[in-house]
Amino acid sequence: MARVPESQRVRDALENAVVDGRYRPGERLDPAELEREFGCSRTPVREALQDLQRSGLVQIRPKQGTYVTELSVPELAERFEVMAELEGMAARLSARRIERRTLDELEDALRECETHAGAGDADRYYYANARFHDTIYGACGNAYLRQQAHTLQRALQPYRRLQLRVPDRMRRSLAEHRVIAAAITDGDEEVAENTARDHVLVQVKEFSHLVRAWNQVREPVRQGG
Repeated sequence: MARVPESQRVRDALENAVVDGRYRPGERLDPAELEREFGCSRTPVREALQDLQRSGLVQIRPKQGTYVTELSVPELAERFEVMAELEGMAARLSARRIERRTLDELEDALRECETHAGAGDADRYYYANARFHDTIYGACGNAYLRQQAHTLQRALQPYRRLQLRVPDRMRRSLAEHRVIAAAITDGDEEVAENTARDHVLVQVKEFSHLVRAWNQVREPVRQGG
């Protein structure tokens, strides 16, 4: 397996730290402390923070510092609803336009999801899941749609990672992927669109579970702080 770049390692660790509640929304991040925490130089930390800013997870404020972005539950729900529509549209267009080579890539991504779901590895499943959806974006034949989906997907990354910790969510996510892939393969635009949309909307419907999980991982921080 290829070695993970240092900036990606720091980025993933920071993202997990935010999701796990070690760094809370609104909290200031000290680059010097992050360098010591992750045992790296300034450059990987700077690159990781810039990447997280692009995803919307942190805000870099000139002459003030870097802070964890604060999103309310209603703001997150609104973003997931928009993401659901983009996912549905991308799946519908992919069912119409996907090529044989890309279908093979979609199947490869699905098999990767199955492997990590079977192992109960939520982190690796998350990246395989991202590859699955990115393949659909690429097959839709609409560059603007792909760009908008990527932008919103990046903003929701830590929260989509968190929802995989909801009991049984990974297994159900995989089952939904299978239906989406089958519909795209069969050229069934309606089923592809509806299933892909529902695949994201279920995260909104289960938002109480997501928020409860968020509060559970943050509670030790509150008690300790």
